[in-house]
Amino acid sequence: MENSNFFAIEKELKLDEGYQKTYKNVDELLPTLPRSKGWWLDQLLQYQGFWLSTYGIRGSMLIDDHFNPRPTDIIIATSPKCGTTWLRALVFSIINRNSFDFSDHPLRKANPRDLVHFLEAHIRGDGSTAYIDGLPSPRLLSTHLPYSLFPECMTDDTSACRFVYICRDPKDVLVSKWHFANKVRPKGVPPLSLEEAFDLFCKGVSHYGPFWDHVLGYWKASLESPKKVLCLKYEDVKKEPLGCVRKVANFLGVPFTPEEENKEIVEEIVKLCSFEKMSNQDVNKSDTRSQEKPISNSDFFRKGEVGDWVNHLSPQMSEILDQITEQKFQGTGFSFH
Repeated sequence: MENSNFFAIEKELKLDEGYQKTYKNVDELLPTLPRSKGWWLDQLLQYQGFWLSTYGIRGSMLIDDHFNPRPTDIIIATSPKCGTTWLRALVFSIINRNSFDFSDHPLRKANPRDLVHFLEAHIRGDGSTAYIDGLPSPRLLSTHLPYSLFPECMTDDTSACRFVYICRDPKDVLVSKWHFANKVRPKGVPPLSLEEAFDLFCKGVSHYGPFWDHVLGYWKASLESPKKVLCLKYEDVKKEPLGCVRKVANFLGVPFTPEEENKEIVEEIVKLCSFEKMSNQDVNKSDTRSQEKPISNSDFFRKGEVGDWVNHLSPQMSEILDQITEQKFQGTGFSFH
C-alpha cells in the first residue's frame, strides 16, 4: 500500500498544460465527494463506488486523462495487503529471468517496489507523462486501483496490455491492513483498534475498498477476457507456488522451456520470491523513512501466513466477515475455499 504524503512535493511540480487541467478538475471534484475517516492520517473519499485517498483519486484521473498504454505493458494489480510485494517480485523475476544471475539478483539488493513502478505515483512524474513514457518496454507497473477505474484504452479487447491480479481471504486482509495501518500512523496519533478497523472494513471503508467489489471487478474481467486478466489467490500461491509461477509465465507469453525446467529455474524463482527469503534481505529489514518514501521497506513484511486471522479475530468477527463474503460472491463462481 502506498501512502498519500506527497502533497508538499506536488506543490513544487511544474505541470504541463494537460496536467494543469486534470489537477483543476480534481480540485473541483474533491469537495463534492462523501468522506470517511481513514486508517491512518488521511481521510478516504468515495469515488465511483470505491474509497480512495485524495492521492489515489488524483492518480486515477491522471491515468484516465494522460496514460498511453502499450501492448507490452504488464499491470500488477492488488487490493492492498493481498500479496503486492510477492507479485511484484515474481513478475519481475519471470520477465527478467535471463538478464540476471540468481546469486546476484536485483531482489537481493532492492525492495520490489523499487523495481516495479507504482502507476498511481509515477504517472505524476515531473508534472507530465515524460517519466512514465520514458520507461523501456515491457513496462512492469503496479497498481491498487479497481479494474473499473481504468480507461477503456487499457481494458477493452483492442488493448493488448495485461493485468495480473492477486487476492486473499478477507479475514487475513483485515488483520494485515490493521497491523500495517498502526505501523505507518504518525507518532502521537493513537493506534487504530481492531474493533474500529473491523467496523470500517465491513462497511467497505478501506483504501481502494470495498474489498469484495475490488476482487469481483478483476474476477469478472478474467472470465470475460482470460487473455487479458489473470486472477490468482494468495492461498493457492502458498499451497502450490511452482504451479502458480508457471501459470503466470504462461499467461505472460513467456513459458518456461524444457531446458529451464531441467535447470530448476522455476524452483529458483520460488525461493528468491518467497516471503522468508525477501523478508530476510538486509534491504527489506530497513525501517528508514523519508518525505519521498514515508513507508519503510520493513513495513511491508510481517508474517505472510495463511490463516493468521485466527490469532486476532473473535469467532463473531469471523462469522460476520464470512457472511459478507458469501453474500457478496453469491452466484459469481468465485470462492476463497
